Amino acid sequence: MKYRKGLSLMMCTGLLLAATACGSSGNNGNKESKGTEEGAKAPAATTAAVTESDSKPELKSLNLWSKDDYNTYPLAKVIEEQTGYKVKYEMLPADKAMDKLNLLISSGEPYDVITISGEKAVYTDYAKMGALVDLGPLIDEFGPNIKASISEASFDAMKVNGKIYAIPNSSSQFAGADLMIRQDWLDKLGLKMPTTLDEFTAVLKAFKEKDPGGNGSNSAPMSIDGALATTANITGAFGIATSWNQVDGKLVPTPLHPGFKEYLTYMSDLYKQGLLDKEFAVNKDATLKEKFTSGKVGVIQLPWYDIPGIADALAVNFPDAKFAYLPALKGKDGQMGLGMSGGFDRITFIPKSAKHPEDAIKWINAKLEKETFKLIAIGEEGKHHTFKDGVYSPILPLFTDERGNASNYLTGIDEKLYPIYWQARVQKDARLFAGFSFLNNELPAEARISDPLALAPSLPEYSKSNASLGQMINDFAVKVIVGEESPDAVTTFVEKYNAAGGEASVKEVNDWYAASAK
Repeated sequence: MKYRKGLSLMMCTGLLLAATACGSSGNNGNKESKGTEEGAKAPAATTAAVTESDSKPELKSLNLWSKDDYNTYPLAKVIEEQTGYKVKYEMLPADKAMDKLNLLISSGEPYDVITISGEKAVYTDYAKMGALVDLGPLIDEFGPNIKASISEASFDAMKVNGKIYAIPNSSSQFAGADLMIRQDWLDKLGLKMPTTLDEFTAVLKAFKEKDPGGNGSNSAPMSIDGALATTANITGAFGIATSWNQVDGKLVPTPLHPGFKEYLTYMSDLYKQGLLDKEFAVNKDATLKEKFTSGKVGVIQLPWYDIPGIADALAVNFPDAKFAYLPALKGKDGQMGLGMSGGFDRITFIPKSAKHPEDAIKWINAKLEKETFKLIAIGEEGKHHTFKDGVYSPILPLFTDERGNASNYLTGIDEKLYPIYWQARVQKDARLFAGFSFLNNELPAEARISDPLALAPSLPEYSKSNASLGQMINDFAVKVIVGEESPDAVTTFVEKYNAAGGEASVKEVNDWYAASAK
């Protein structure tokens, strides 16, 4: 990670200054809050009556970048009314956000609450360097709603040296992407939806030979994004549904999985037969979508949240076009799977420089009172949403106008109820919900594979090498598929992968995995 370079020296200097200026910020915050409460109890003759809201200090919160001003968005006022805390919101820049955050942390900027994206390595560095408040005692004393809303497993993933320094927003687990196919092409050729890898290959050959899109003999029926050469659903047919999968009781990354060579062999065969777009290696996301909506290809990988845009563009060019997600394709021995998201969407912590750590926890706790949390997440029934047959549906456009950015204000979630509330967001468009529902409600449960590292704690070796190793895997996969490398080169590639940090990552991941199973 680029932002980590030079961080230690910079932060040590900043933290020393912050510690000198602030002393024990946790104690200062507690004394300040308690002193205010005592003042409220003083006789009217000597001290003016102080209301509960007046006794609460204004908090200062730093958040992720948003196109809307946090302070003027309708939810800010709702949260203030519900919690009694006035909050001044600031945001990180859209570009080089972590560079800016590093400067703010090292200089001891007195934010009471900071919320960042779910990269655990970032806050772990801060915690290890003494930049964050240990939240355990504060949550025990002032956070009953926090403890009731967030699972022990999620808090375990946040621990650094046995202590909790952050409150997580766990991501809802769902399958996010699949292969999308032109259903009208299947219908035109009298073909059934393929359910196995062999049937899928046969469909691609039929699209190539019979050309239902009228693209000519030089066209290819399927295309993929060059940056995503390990394609969802197809990898699942080889037992590789997520980046790490269980093999013989251990977690192995994609290059070490026995199905990786078979996957590369299959994809390179598609390429040789003209069934995979010859230009896929240089495709960007926008290029891939344009090829599908212009009728040049009949199969692409597509996240469900991109369905409305694709549907609109396709309808302009082909008003009668139909499309559908493929079921989880079965490979040999019935292997199948689509990987599910997981982990954490956002992480909230309190820096040592905070003026009001106790009140920050009280504020977070108040937001997690059940009815308050529901109001923040999806608004009022009959105004922002409806509830029928166990389903929350948005009332548009007010839901989007006043709750579209609700996730930016969440500092911890009700892990049992939020996944249910959250689905109101995918009901904004019937086509969007149909795609989401197919992947997450209609596919068999055994076809949806959870990420085994979703709730892992920060793993230094893994975090340090994960991005670069992922790029190595993609680059190698592209070379094999286009014929620059043989699938047999996997053995040599694994050696390079291990030397570049893969071996250390595998050991670290499996040490944690074995310990967590005890």
